[in-house]
Formats: sequence, C-alpha cells, structure tokens
Amino acid sequence: MTWFLLGILGGVLLTIPLAAIAARRAARRVRRLEQRARSSQRLAELGTLTGGLAHEIKNPLSTIGLNVQLLQEDLEELKTPVQDDARPDDAHDEQIGRIQRRFESLSKETRQLRDILEDFLKFAGRVNLDQASTDVNQLIEELVDFFTPHATESGVHLRSQLSAANSTCLIDRTAFKQALLNLLINASQAMANARQKDEPGSGGDELIIRTQRVRSVDKSEDLQIDIIDTGPGMSPQTAEKIFHPYFSTKASGTGLGLATARRIIEEHGGSISVHSELGRGTDFVILIPLDV
Repeated sequence: MTWFLLGILGGVLLTIPLAAIAARRAARRVRRLEQRARSSQRLAELGTLTGGLAHEIKNPLSTIGLNVQLLQEDLEELKTPVQDDARPDDAHDEQIGRIQRRFESLSKETRQLRDILEDFLKFAGRVNLDQASTDVNQLIEELVDFFTPHATESGVHLRSQLSAANSTCLIDRTAFKQALLNLLINASQAMANARQKDEPGSGGDELIIRTQRVRSVDKSEDLQIDIIDTGPGMSPQTAEKIFHPYFSTKASGTGLGLATARRIIEEHGGSISVHSELGRGTDFVILIPLDV
C-alpha cells in the first residue's frame, strides 16, 4: 500500500510541472491567435480607411475646384476696362466682397482637408509608444484641469472620482492622454449638441471620469477608467459601430477620434467598451494593466 501511495504521489508531482508547461503553451497560443485577430481587424480597418478617405476628400476638393473657377471669373471681370460711371462703387465693393467670401471658403475647405489627412495619418500610421511607469490618477488630474474651461464653455460640469489605491501603469503619457481627451471631447460635444436640438433626455450636464482597481479574468489587476456622461445616450446599433473608422453621429468631424482612442488603448495592452442607454447617458470603460 505504501509503495502504491508513493507511486500516486510521484505521479502527481510529475504532473504539476507538465501542467504548468501546458498552461504556458496554451497561453502563448491564445496570444498568437489574439495577435492574428488584431492583424486581420487592422487590415479590414485600413480598407475602410482608404475608401473613407477618398469619400471625405472628394467633397472639399469639389468645393475648392468650384471656388477657384468662380474666382477666375471674378478676377476677369475686375480686369475688364470700363468707364468709371459704368461701375458704381457699391457694385465694385460687392464684387470684392464676393471674392473675399470665395477665399474664406477655400481656406475653410483647405483646413478641413488638412484635418482629415492628419487624423488619417495618426490612425493608419505606426504607433511608437514611449512607455514609462506613470501615475494615471495624476495624469487624469492634469487632463481635468486642462479640459475644464472647454467643458464649462460647452455647459458641461466635469468632475473626477479617483481611487485612492495605486494607479501606476506602463503607458505613453502623450498618447494615452490624447485617447482620454478624445473621449472627453466626444462626450462633451454629444451633450452640448443634444441640448441645442432639445432632444428628449438630454438635460444632463454631468461628465465624470472615475478610476478603480479591478481583477481581470486571468487574476491580474487592471486599472478601470470610466468616462461617464449624462447626455442623450446611444441606441444599441450606434454603440456597436461607434469605434468604426469614419462613423460619426455629428455633422462635423472626421469620425476617427474614437477609433484612434481605441487603437491607442489596445496598443497599451488594454481594452475599451461602451455601455449606453438612450435618454440616460453613456459610459466608456477602459481597462489597462497595472504596473505592479
């Protein structure tokens, strides 16, 4: 009996390291599959970006071309020699004003093209992170101080609820701050636009950024960042597409702000999801690994 028990014990002791090796191999396979899935998703997004870029650039270019043609006609009229009494001062001033409006339109469309291309390059280009151990709560406090005047101007009350626990993460300060800023801008604009349209359930003006430590599925600890607004909320159909490139519910903008925020967060090994209800508001949930 003793030899039998010793044999069982020896088998168990031998099984433990083998199980650990198998678990590590399984984890590596899972990571490889996740990387392949992200690569496939990235290729699909780049295809969408290419088509979207062509569509976004087409309208400003058409406007620029039309205004250039009209400017040429106006300038030809100005060059035509006429008698002084054949062109009253008010008609001349009107023509000058028309030319000025053409130039203003050209300037506006040119700025729009520049913004579209800059956002495209930010999203499509390679993300080179300069990561360092960073107190995310302190970073958020700096961001709140920076964004509060803009929020107040939009009629939004911004406040923070930061965990007292350690919030140190390995991040690129500039890139991560940009991702959070994109989310704050999106929430602030959504509430301001809803109030202008007097949409039902759009009376809220609270914008909250909150942090807490949570335990992830693999038992490691993450920092959870919630960006919560009390605005109009989104339908399930809209929430499903909100991170897609060039998808936007706003009349202006390039539709790449949230897509870029998601990419930056995922490059940090984190994740972002959205929970929203029409008439009640929206909660963007970020999970980022703690540097412990």
